[in-house]
Amino acid sequence: MKRIYFDYAATTPVDKRVLKEMEPYFSEKFGNTMSLHSFGQEAKLALDQSRQVLADLINAKPNEIIFTSSATESNNLALKGVALATRKLDSRFHGNDNAHIVISSIEHPCIMESAKWLAKNGFEITKLPVDKYGRVNPKDVERAITEKTILVSVMHASNEIGTIEPIEEIGKICRQKGVYFHTDASQSFGKIPIDVEEMNIDLLTASSHKMYGPKGAGLLYVRNGVKIEPILHGGGQENGMRSSTVNVPAIVGFAKATEICKAEMKREGVRLAKLRDKLIKGVLKIKGAKLNGDPRNRLPNNINVSFPSIEGESLIIHLDLYGIACSTGSACSSAKLEPSYVLLAIGLKPEEAHGSLRISLGRQTTEKEIGYFLKVLPKIVEKLKKMSPFKL
Repeated sequence: MKRIYFDYAATTPVDKRVLKEMEPYFSEKFGNTMSLHSFGQEAKLALDQSRQVLADLINAKPNEIIFTSSATESNNLALKGVALATRKLDSRFHGNDNAHIVISSIEHPCIMESAKWLAKNGFEITKLPVDKYGRVNPKDVERAITEKTILVSVMHASNEIGTIEPIEEIGKICRQKGVYFHTDASQSFGKIPIDVEEMNIDLLTASSHKMYGPKGAGLLYVRNGVKIEPILHGGGQENGMRSSTVNVPAIVGFAKATEICKAEMKREGVRLAKLRDKLIKGVLKIKGAKLNGDPRNRLPNNINVSFPSIEGESLIIHLDLYGIACSTGSACSSAKLEPSYVLLAIGLKPEEAHGSLRISLGRQTTEKEIGYFLKVLPKIVEKLKKMSPFKL
């Protein structure tokens, strides 16, 4: 049985061109970038070249790119780093006058948990609502900002429902108010254009394994002048911002993946959007099916739908029996039995959120696979509806 992978939002296969670029850095060019001898300098050159490639994609300067192990680490560094630096450097917050951070109600769990940790440590957190499409209203951002606000963090595009947020408008408001603006671009990096200057972004998170690079590499863009405190201390790598021996093979792979995405972004985006729209049209023919997220302003590879009266987990298991891999909710939390807080935030009832299905397409997705999926899905949905104790 042929296996079909429709879970590219969770992770992507490493592109063979990326793997080939990485191979020498495991056993031939294996030096430590902090070493002064030729082995170390060879690795350092690869690191510098990779930094330039990644900076170029988002119109940043190479020294503004900090390499990390993952998007989770980058998001933790962004929120905690800014918060701790502010408490240390800003005299307004040396006493009991606590700094304020604004996030959206549909952020990735690593943002949510970082914010929760900061709240326990005396920082004030505001979670912004979203509309029925998962879109943050820039006016809500403006209203939420106070004299104590130090940071706003709103994801560029939702990992769950694919909605693209009005980042440029939000960034402009933050810049005018003198507040740092961070965006988690893990899902959008390499898929849609990003310009940190035009979009008024101060900090940006990206992840290698979401764009056909290896796991174990991420980045945090930090605009020059932004005050941020490291959360890892040691040998002073990454300009003192992220101590740890640098994962050169993964970073070289990250850069090669970025290079490929940059060259193919426009063409691949058009191809995926056509497949996405065909799939959405077919799925919505199923009685009761509902599209979640913005119907137009969404990532080219994301489809999120919900079906009344069925369990998303059962849907995933039955699809897997037909060789099709999808997910329900975000991959980091899809094993949990609670309904997705993202779907609840856009107004779905818990019963509706439990019947959600995320289908994310990628470089290897074909029209034939879409056809097979649309043939199989209605049968499974009908079967599960008959078995379900829920009747919406």
